[in-house]
Amino acid sequence: MSRPYTDKQRRIMLKEIRIHGRGGQGVVTAAELLAVAAFEDGKYAQAFPSFGSERMGAPVQAFVRIADHKVHNRSQIYQPDYLIIQDNTLIGAIDVLSGLKPDGMVLVDTEKSPEELGLKTSAEVRTIPATRIALETIGRAVQNTTLMGAFAGITGLISVEAIIKSVKERFPGEIGEKNARAIQKAYDMMKGGKRA
Repeated sequence: MSRPYTDKQRRIMLKEIRIHGRGGQGVVTAAELLAVAAFEDGKYAQAFPSFGSERMGAPVQAFVRIADHKVHNRSQIYQPDYLIIQDNTLIGAIDVLSGLKPDGMVLVDTEKSPEELGLKTSAEVRTIPATRIALETIGRAVQNTTLMGAFAGITGLISVEAIIKSVKERFPGEIGEKNARAIQKAYDMMKGGKRA
C-alpha cells in the first residue's frame, strides 16, 4: 500500500501555469490542450479560465495545474511557477508578473530578446516569435499552440508528442497538421536554445 504524499511533497510535485492573452487568441483553448497533454503523459491536470469583460481583445487569463497526484485545489493561481504571455502588449498594461515565483519562468510571444523586454523579475525570461511562426506555418496569427510547443521545449514538463496528439484530436485534418508543424518548430527552437 502506498503512503499518502506529505504537504511538502505535494508542493514539489505540483506546477502551476498562468496564461495571459486577449479574447480571441485561444488562451482558454491553450490551457485546455496543455491539461489534455498532461493527461496523455500520465499526469493529473486541471485547466480553467478567468474572464473580466468577455469580449474580443479584452485581457483574459487561464490557469493550468499539472501534478503527479490528484489536484483538489480549484482556486485561481496566484503564485505561478510559469507564465505564458500570448500578447506582449499586456506587459505594462496589467501586472502580468503578479505573484510569479522568484525561481519561475516567463515565456513571451515577441520578436524582442528577453533583455529588450526589461521585465523586472528574478525569474527566467524566454522569448519566441510565436506569432511569426504561426503565420508562416499555420497561415494565421493564432500563436497559442506554437507557444505550447515552446513551453514543452523549455520546461520538459509535458512531452511534445502529447501536445501534438491533443491538438490533432481537437483540430483534425489539415488544421491539426499545420498546428503540429508549428508546435514542433517552436519545440525544436527552444530545446536547442535558439531564436528564429
